[in-house]
Amino acid sequence: MDTFTLAATSFTIALSLFIMGKKDKLQVSFSVFCLAISIAQAALFFQGLFAPRFWIYVEYIGILAIAPLAVWFFRHLTHNNSYLSQGSVALTSLISLTGVGMQFTPLTARPYFRYALIAYACIVLVICYIALFHHVNKLTPSTEKRRLRYLLITCPTAAFICSADIFGYLGYNFPPIAGLVLSALLYLTLLIIAYPQLSELHDFFARALVIFISTIIGAFIFYFVAFFFSSNLPSFTSVVMASFLIVISVTPVKMILKKFFSFLYPDSKDVFTSLYEFDEKLEREKALLLSEMAPVFAHEIRNPLGSIKGAAQVLQSEATTEEHRQLLNVIIEEVNRLNAVVSQFLDYARPGSGKIRAQDINAIILRVISIIAANRLAGNITISRELQDGLPPVNVDEQQMIQVMINISLNAIEAMPQGGSLTFRTSKIETSEGVAIGITIRDTGSGISPDDLKNIFKPFYTTRERGVGLGLAICQRIIREHGGSIRVKSIPGRGSVFFIRLTANGKL
Repeated sequence: MDTFTLAATSFTIALSLFIMGKKDKLQVSFSVFCLAISIAQAALFFQGLFAPRFWIYVEYIGILAIAPLAVWFFRHLTHNNSYLSQGSVALTSLISLTGVGMQFTPLTARPYFRYALIAYACIVLVICYIALFHHVNKLTPSTEKRRLRYLLITCPTAAFICSADIFGYLGYNFPPIAGLVLSALLYLTLLIIAYPQLSELHDFFARALVIFISTIIGAFIFYFVAFFFSSNLPSFTSVVMASFLIVISVTPVKMILKKFFSFLYPDSKDVFTSLYEFDEKLEREKALLLSEMAPVFAHEIRNPLGSIKGAAQVLQSEATTEEHRQLLNVIIEEVNRLNAVVSQFLDYARPGSGKIRAQDINAIILRVISIIAANRLAGNITISRELQDGLPPVNVDEQQMIQVMINISLNAIEAMPQGGSLTFRTSKIETSEGVAIGITIRDTGSGISPDDLKNIFKPFYTTRERGVGLGLAICQRIIREHGGSIRVKSIPGRGSVFFIRLTANGKL
């Protein structure tokens, strides 16, 4: 079962990458590498079921294919910046082809031949690991370096855990786990190369935890059901491996069925939409309806507001007492406030229609700082900047980005009534899909409570007495329309940090 798990997992990963249809060389090389592992492990599994001699040959071919494909994959993983050259791929391919030719000689009958092939594949994998190690050490601090370090740590850890199988060969009653461990390692590698948006260690741990919990739950459900129908239950290790295989196979199988049914039933687009995803679809439809109703809603409110304000101004000019003038002034101020609320509501409801073009994000931040410094509320605030030079441009609407940063900055200033510091920082973030720009806005204010933190981007949620609760919701919408992301961390009493990430793909 251990061998079958690794064969099926590697095949599932290869299949999922093929189905995704991306022509990225890194993903293609990894999918072919996984396919070679799948062939070798499947042949080893079938040797106990069918004519063993044929499957022995297939296993040897799979093992021999692993070496050149591993070099090819690690070359792309290091962006061709390691000592693994095209000549290394050619050399390992030549050695592997020689090994394939040796299968037609009496050497294959020798018991050490298989161990020699395994040793050859392991040596090449160690060389590839060393190349990756040197490549990571030469990288400047970046997201890519951090992600590759996770792989550097995981590989020897997996090798150490797999060494526990030695106890099984020595006669101890220890179930084989190497297949399950290597399957998890391949899945982690898939996350690293195919999902660059997972950049933090907790992201990978969260994914691994979801897979682990789903696997254990699946195993317990099997035992719970099987308990009522059979007295001969399989071992817990076998059930866990089968459950793990089912969990990671759900998405690729769903993708295959989706393509198949979209061909047979092109009008049934929601056949694979889960009941929970229907809620998200409903939210998108509500947002579209809101964008259509908002202008009409604003027009119908602003017209009477304008009449009220005009009448109040006329009456104010004719008022004979100070008390009447103050009451009429309250009416005018409240009309202005309601008009501002309607404007913010329009900004949130209508889709962005800004002028997107390549911009220098540092220049935008310097303009924001000059605007904030001129605000009388920032009199006792120290504004500092840590802007990285040489950042690539980003495709953004300048006015909308200024609006986002000013909204965040004014909230930060209000959180520091006794003074404090406001820091703007930019950085270059390298990912496997390209370069991104990171913008950090940090304050030393009162911070945000955990209960408020999870709601601050919700429309009309506010903690201020006369606040509207649309400022941060508008910020989030603008950033998302630019294809970026925004998040916040805060410690009550110590301050808050807003993180904005935008893709760098413009040209000045």
